[in-house]
Amino acid sequence: MSQPRYGIWIPVYGNCGAMNHPLEPRDASYLRAKTLIQLAEECGFTTTLIAEHIINPRNQEFEQLETWTTAAALAEATKSIEIIAAVKPLLFHPVVLAKMALGIDAISGGRFAVNVVSAWFMPELQKSGIPFLPHDERYRYSQEWIKVVKALWSGERVNFQGKYFAINDLCLRPRSVAQPHPRVYVGGESEAAKELAALEADVFFLNGRPLHVVREAIASLRNRTRTQSKPLRFALSAFVIARSTDAQAQAEYEYLLELTKQDDRSELLKGVEPEVVMFKNMAKYPGVGSNGGTAAGLVGSYDTVAARIANFIEVGIDTFMLQFQPFPTEMKRFSQEVMPRVRSLELVT
Repeated sequence: MSQPRYGIWIPVYGNCGAMNHPLEPRDASYLRAKTLIQLAEECGFTTTLIAEHIINPRNQEFEQLETWTTAAALAEATKSIEIIAAVKPLLFHPVVLAKMALGIDAISGGRFAVNVVSAWFMPELQKSGIPFLPHDERYRYSQEWIKVVKALWSGERVNFQGKYFAINDLCLRPRSVAQPHPRVYVGGESEAAKELAALEADVFFLNGRPLHVVREAIASLRNRTRTQSKPLRFALSAFVIARSTDAQAQAEYEYLLELTKQDDRSELLKGVEPEVVMFKNMAKYPGVGSNGGTAAGLVGSYDTVAARIANFIEVGIDTFMLQFQPFPTEMKRFSQEVMPRVRSLELVT
């Protein structure tokens, strides 16, 4: 038996599905984040992801929750859930980030992790005067960056000379509670992203995709050279719509899809760096939610959704990072109806 971990996306943009839903006002506040993560903890979710942007990519006039101050506060506001903060290396010097992460690791008692994302939304860097490196160079920068961060997390005295960073005789205290260091997630769909994950990640984040695409992606990653001692693990993003019957779930999907069509995505698409593979692939699977959303197929009856989760577990997914709308009611529905059904299945990995 192998049971999965379930997590939630914190709605840092305001909502994870349609920006304007009659039962879910757009709200990117810390109070909402805290309320949701505490409810998730009560419902049996064991991890959460806080995406990172300086400005809201959906609409730059909308509010955007800041990731790292939120992560520190949520570490204090929770008891057991893993808190994953996304980080764009171009925004933080690795020494500063390593020290911040050690602080949140201490606050959380070792429940903190980072998700390294090499940036795709150009305006937030361009408007800040931060150079937006070419696509593959961003990943080379990220690889050197995470090497520095991991070295500093080790507690050893670090001397590092690379293309982008020079660290001289530096040691950070206290050492991390999590051992050997906070968990490192990496996401992305390009060859450069997959190479970075194979070399440096503990967990690779896949965007929501059909089962056969996910199976192929996992096989590809497992065939790459691995420099870490432990095997690479896999997490999947998905938007869930579960109901008593498949027909009811499909009706809700159609309703949410119509709501999302009312959202203006022109500003977001205009700001995407042209070489980003994620958005090219997402165009193949229109639907509801971010990062692949409903493309994973977790839309259907409770039994259907549970069976599809089991199928993903069989090909190697062990963590599901989920989105819902309206978030509290649908999250509770999932915990009450789908989680027990998955537990009752004979799961083999």
